Amino acid sequence: MPHCAKCGNEMLEYAQFCPACGQPASQPPSASAPPNKPITASLPLGDYLKTGWELFKRYPGWYIGFFLIYVVLQTVSRLIPWFGSVAGFTVGPALLMGNFIVSAKLLQGHTPKFSDFFLGFRFFIPLLLTAMVGGALVGIGMVLLVIPGVYLLVGYLFASSLVVDRRLDFWAALDLSRRTVQPIWFSMFAFLLLLMLINLAGAVALGIGLLVTVPLTCCTITAAYADLFGLQSDYSEDFPDNFPSEVGTPGA
Repeated sequence: MPHCAKCGNEMLEYAQFCPACGQPASQPPSASAPPNKPITASLPLGDYLKTGWELFKRYPGWYIGFFLIYVVLQTVSRLIPWFGSVAGFTVGPALLMGNFIVSAKLLQGHTPKFSDFFLGFRFFIPLLLTAMVGGALVGIGMVLLVIPGVYLLVGYLFASSLVVDRRLDFWAALDLSRRTVQPIWFSMFAFLLLLMLINLAGAVALGIGLLVTVPLTCCTITAAYADLFGLQSDYSEDFPDNFPSEVGTPGA
């Protein structure tokens, strides 16, 4: 695994910038190389978690503050009968993707702004449809002997990220995420279990630990996405007006 030339931090093989200090990789990926790494059954899950932690440490106050805003909005919305519950559900997917956008900016060496956490609303409709359709299919799968639901729950892990990063519609994002995860399903299942245990530990600590573990989970999933799919959008100042130049299937 390569190391950062500035701070010595270990970096994922396909990282363009050090997640700890933002230093460009000493040997950036070749421009002629495919944007996606070969998919193998063995994944560096621990490295994803470490990269997620390094991303979180860059702006811990921002990540925690944004999560507090999310919790407050969700709590207040549930105090309003019917309308509040619907409103809380509809804005949730767009809000949560703010963590992905900020983390992706850091991975590309850009300096984020706190307002970037709210850029997910520019993808409001496709993110909402992804959450609704994906959630419905998972729910149906849970009714059908549970196993199909668990399979889809893991398979759809990166669907929302694909909506934002590749501008896919909801069905294409769900399908690409599932097909990519399928050959590494058991590794990703273990990955999700690990993240669930981390958040469980945060909940046990009077719930206060969730202020760290939930943003850390989002950063870790971003690290996994960047390694498996490659960040194809340019997360610079004018994002999301910069569209990816090409869309491909990982491992194809």
